[in-house]
Amino acid sequence: MAESIQERLSDVRREFHRYPEPAWREFYTTHRLVEELRAIGVDELAVGTEAYDGEDRMAVPEDDDVDRWYERALERGADPDLLDRIEGGHTGAVAVLDEGPGPVVGLRVDIDALFIKESTADDHAPAAEGFRSEREGTMHACGHDAHMTWGLATLEAVKASDFDGKLVVFFQPAEEVSGGGRPMAESRFADDLDYFFAVHVGLDHPTGEVVAGIERPLAMCHVDATFTGTSAHAGKAPQEGDNAMQALGTAIQNAYAIPRHSDGMTRVNLGRAEAGTASNVIAETAHVEAEARGETTELKEYVKSRLTRTLEAAAEMHGCDVDVDVVSESPRADSDPELVDVVADVARDVDGVDSVVPTADFGASEDATFLMQRVQEEGGLATYLIVGTDHPTSHHTPTFDVDERSLGIGVDVLVESILAVEEDGE
Repeated sequence: MAESIQERLSDVRREFHRYPEPAWREFYTTHRLVEELRAIGVDELAVGTEAYDGEDRMAVPEDDDVDRWYERALERGADPDLLDRIEGGHTGAVAVLDEGPGPVVGLRVDIDALFIKESTADDHAPAAEGFRSEREGTMHACGHDAHMTWGLATLEAVKASDFDGKLVVFFQPAEEVSGGGRPMAESRFADDLDYFFAVHVGLDHPTGEVVAGIERPLAMCHVDATFTGTSAHAGKAPQEGDNAMQALGTAIQNAYAIPRHSDGMTRVNLGRAEAGTASNVIAETAHVEAEARGETTELKEYVKSRLTRTLEAAAEMHGCDVDVDVVSESPRADSDPELVDVVADVARDVDGVDSVVPTADFGASEDATFLMQRVQEEGGLATYLIVGTDHPTSHHTPTFDVDERSLGIGVDVLVESILAVEEDGE
């Protein structure tokens, strides 16, 4: 890839990296995406409720929190007219390039960041080279800045090619909370997709390695529960209380005793909990944030139902009420071998690729599976590929970074794969 193109990719990625925004609050990010997409000249550009039904969103934060990020984007210089169209957290965009009567190809890239404080260490490239996060406590620690760069560059390159067909690129919000995949999968833009690609950077694969398709992503769900009891004086009259903290403790202990299943892998974790107000007060409320995963969607449903039952039984045991909320969830969907073969064949001829892995276990969860499932149910082919990158530390850590050599590799693999399926679909 020419040095000037590589520099352009790095510049775009670094700008996104400097201003990370969390799920359903990607206001300035959407503004910049729209500016770039207008410059490219796509045939259709949908934002806000034009892109998906807001009622289909999952894991949407409180209004006050959404509004704070809206104001920050406005202060930073985002287009007020655009912000009006995505107000309330209807972030993200869908861009359509219509180049003729050929196959309809979809590409999904995610756009949200994480609540992680980025490192200021001298050996952390974003800090040393001046593109560290400008939003303290928020960081692109999973490579979504690179993903957005791929989405834009792929659109631009396909438009400049002799591609004959339609390319639909989903710039999806809220992946980190599994909140944005379902609404985009249920939108009109997911209708009649013949081929679909989702893509991720790194995931412990080095620069120069491409995984043509993942296998066995875990179906998952996020579950929140709030216990409500009765407060009382812990010394004078503890018997008059219904202890929400005891209910919480019982739920935590018993959740990890949920039986595993003979049909395959299951996971459960209670990752955050809080309760009580003071040492001398019987806790009136307690809150826990949990997740359940399964090797199949059916196994996820098994763990979710057992977890819900455990939470409810713990509340009843200690005389409390409990409100259980399934905040978000995603199914399992595997890559189609036919499309995996296309990506693998293409990747072997891309400059900078020195290792092609046909398939690899994912071992985590992804709400791009909603889009994959939709395409597959309607007779299309889907794959989730990985473009390796030498990241110095793991994803979701303060020192995560992307080897920018992988930017050009990713664009070439995606573009050539799209052109290859266009030829196969003629």
